Amino acid sequence: MAIDAVRKAALLCAHVRANLTADGALAKNDKSPVTIADYGSQAVILHLLQAATPDIPVVAEEDADALRADDNAALRAQVFAEVRRILPQLGNPEILAAIDRGNHTGGPAGRFWTLDPIDGTKGFLRNDQYAIALALVEDGQPVMGVLGCPELPCGHEATAKTGCLLAACRGEGAWLYPLDAGEAAPVKVSSTADTALACFCESVESGHSRHDWSATVAEKLGITRPSVRMDSQCKYASIARGDADIYLRLPTRPGYEEKIWDHAAGCLVVEEAGGTVTDIRGKPLDFSAGRTLRHNSGVVATNGRWHDQVIAAIQAATPA
Repeated sequence: MAIDAVRKAALLCAHVRANLTADGALAKNDKSPVTIADYGSQAVILHLLQAATPDIPVVAEEDADALRADDNAALRAQVFAEVRRILPQLGNPEILAAIDRGNHTGGPAGRFWTLDPIDGTKGFLRNDQYAIALALVEDGQPVMGVLGCPELPCGHEATAKTGCLLAACRGEGAWLYPLDAGEAAPVKVSSTADTALACFCESVESGHSRHDWSATVAEKLGITRPSVRMDSQCKYASIARGDADIYLRLPTRPGYEEKIWDHAAGCLVVEEAGGTVTDIRGKPLDFSAGRTLRHNSGVVATNGRWHDQVIAAIQAATPA
């Protein structure tokens, strides 16, 4: 069900991006963009979750408050039209209600879904990488995760289709699927044993991670290969598939709290592919504290072979 919901949302996102116009996005209070596809993806997934798991609440990034505003009527109409391309039976009130289902506060006990309907909206807008990220959290830890990556090739061959989906369940490994359906294949992190040969993966946006700090860490580890920069939880997918060896998300300002929907699905996929994910101090990510990772600082994901060495390099390179 979760895989099917993410696939349907990916179809909506691809159609929106192929036809996106200047009036297809608005700015939220934090100045970050939100698009027709963010709202539409969330409506599709949360409606399907409601039908399949009505007793499990959802922590999601968006709500429909801004969409209801009179001056956003044109964007609202486009959201309704795109959702009905995927779920034609839904009326306008049902679509808005589905978006608003993501208002759960999370916490340490019980089960809840967490969703980022488009992780990497800036990448989406610039025709680069983005992801649809859905995870099931149980007693504070992800137990199932799905990453839909519509612009990430499904393999390394020149003929590989564009678009893949990674899914994982706790204790059952991680799997790669073609986004348009097909046979699943297990994925594993890289076998790179020498840190000097490692490949970094980091955010495109310098506001998301300290590139200067990352460069110093790379120097301390003897890494000379250029970093691969991409948006969204596609970075977790790259670590899980063995395309890269280290993902760093280094804090850009004191007190910033990462959002759980930005990391839950990707964290589980990497761990089930054999990698290690912690914060910059080596603490496991704690999804029990509400809608943010307030007990953690930054994120580090590696192939697990020398994770402690990376953590030590980060601490040694911490800016004054």
